[in-house]
Parts: sequence; structure tokens; C-alpha cells
Amino acid sequence: MHDEMAMMLRGYGLTTAEMFYRMPDHQSVLNTFVWQDYDLAPDYPRLFRFIAFWQEQIEGPLHSVRFVHRLLIGPNDWRNVTGEFSLP
Repeated sequence: MHDEMAMMLRGYGLTTAEMFYRMPDHQSVLNTFVWQDYDLAPDYPRLFRFIAFWQEQIEGPLHSVRFVHRLLIGPNDWRNVTGEFSLP
């Protein structure tokens, strides 16, 4: 089973964040960066870990972040089919 499918079955959803940040040399200019990964709502550990990384390692200070989260599949939406019968 693919890692993404296993994560979705464990409750992970696709999180997309748009980060608005100021250019290091031109503080009046806002730029955007889009980040996307599978994450767990409502705590969003991967998103907040990335934001912490940004604040520690990236020179452009964050202005704002907006994000959406979507469960693509849930445990009740998927069945593992192990066989198939064909009738003539």
C-alpha cells in the first residue's frame, strides 16, 4: 500500500497553506509561497513545524498564513477487495 493511502486511512488529510512573507531587502513587498503536505487536523503538527522552521531559518519574515485542510478519504470510504467473481 502506498504511504499516502496509509496516511489517509489513519485520518491524515491534504493541507495546503499559502504563506505571505515580506521580502528581506524590500520590507514593503509581500510575496507568497505555497506549501502542501498530508497533516492531521485539528493540531496540524507538520504545518506548525514548517512555520517554526520558516521563522528560524528563512530571512523573509512571515506576514500571514492561510490554509485549508481536506480529508480525501476516510476509513469508512475504502474497502480492501481480496477477490473478484465473474459471472458469464
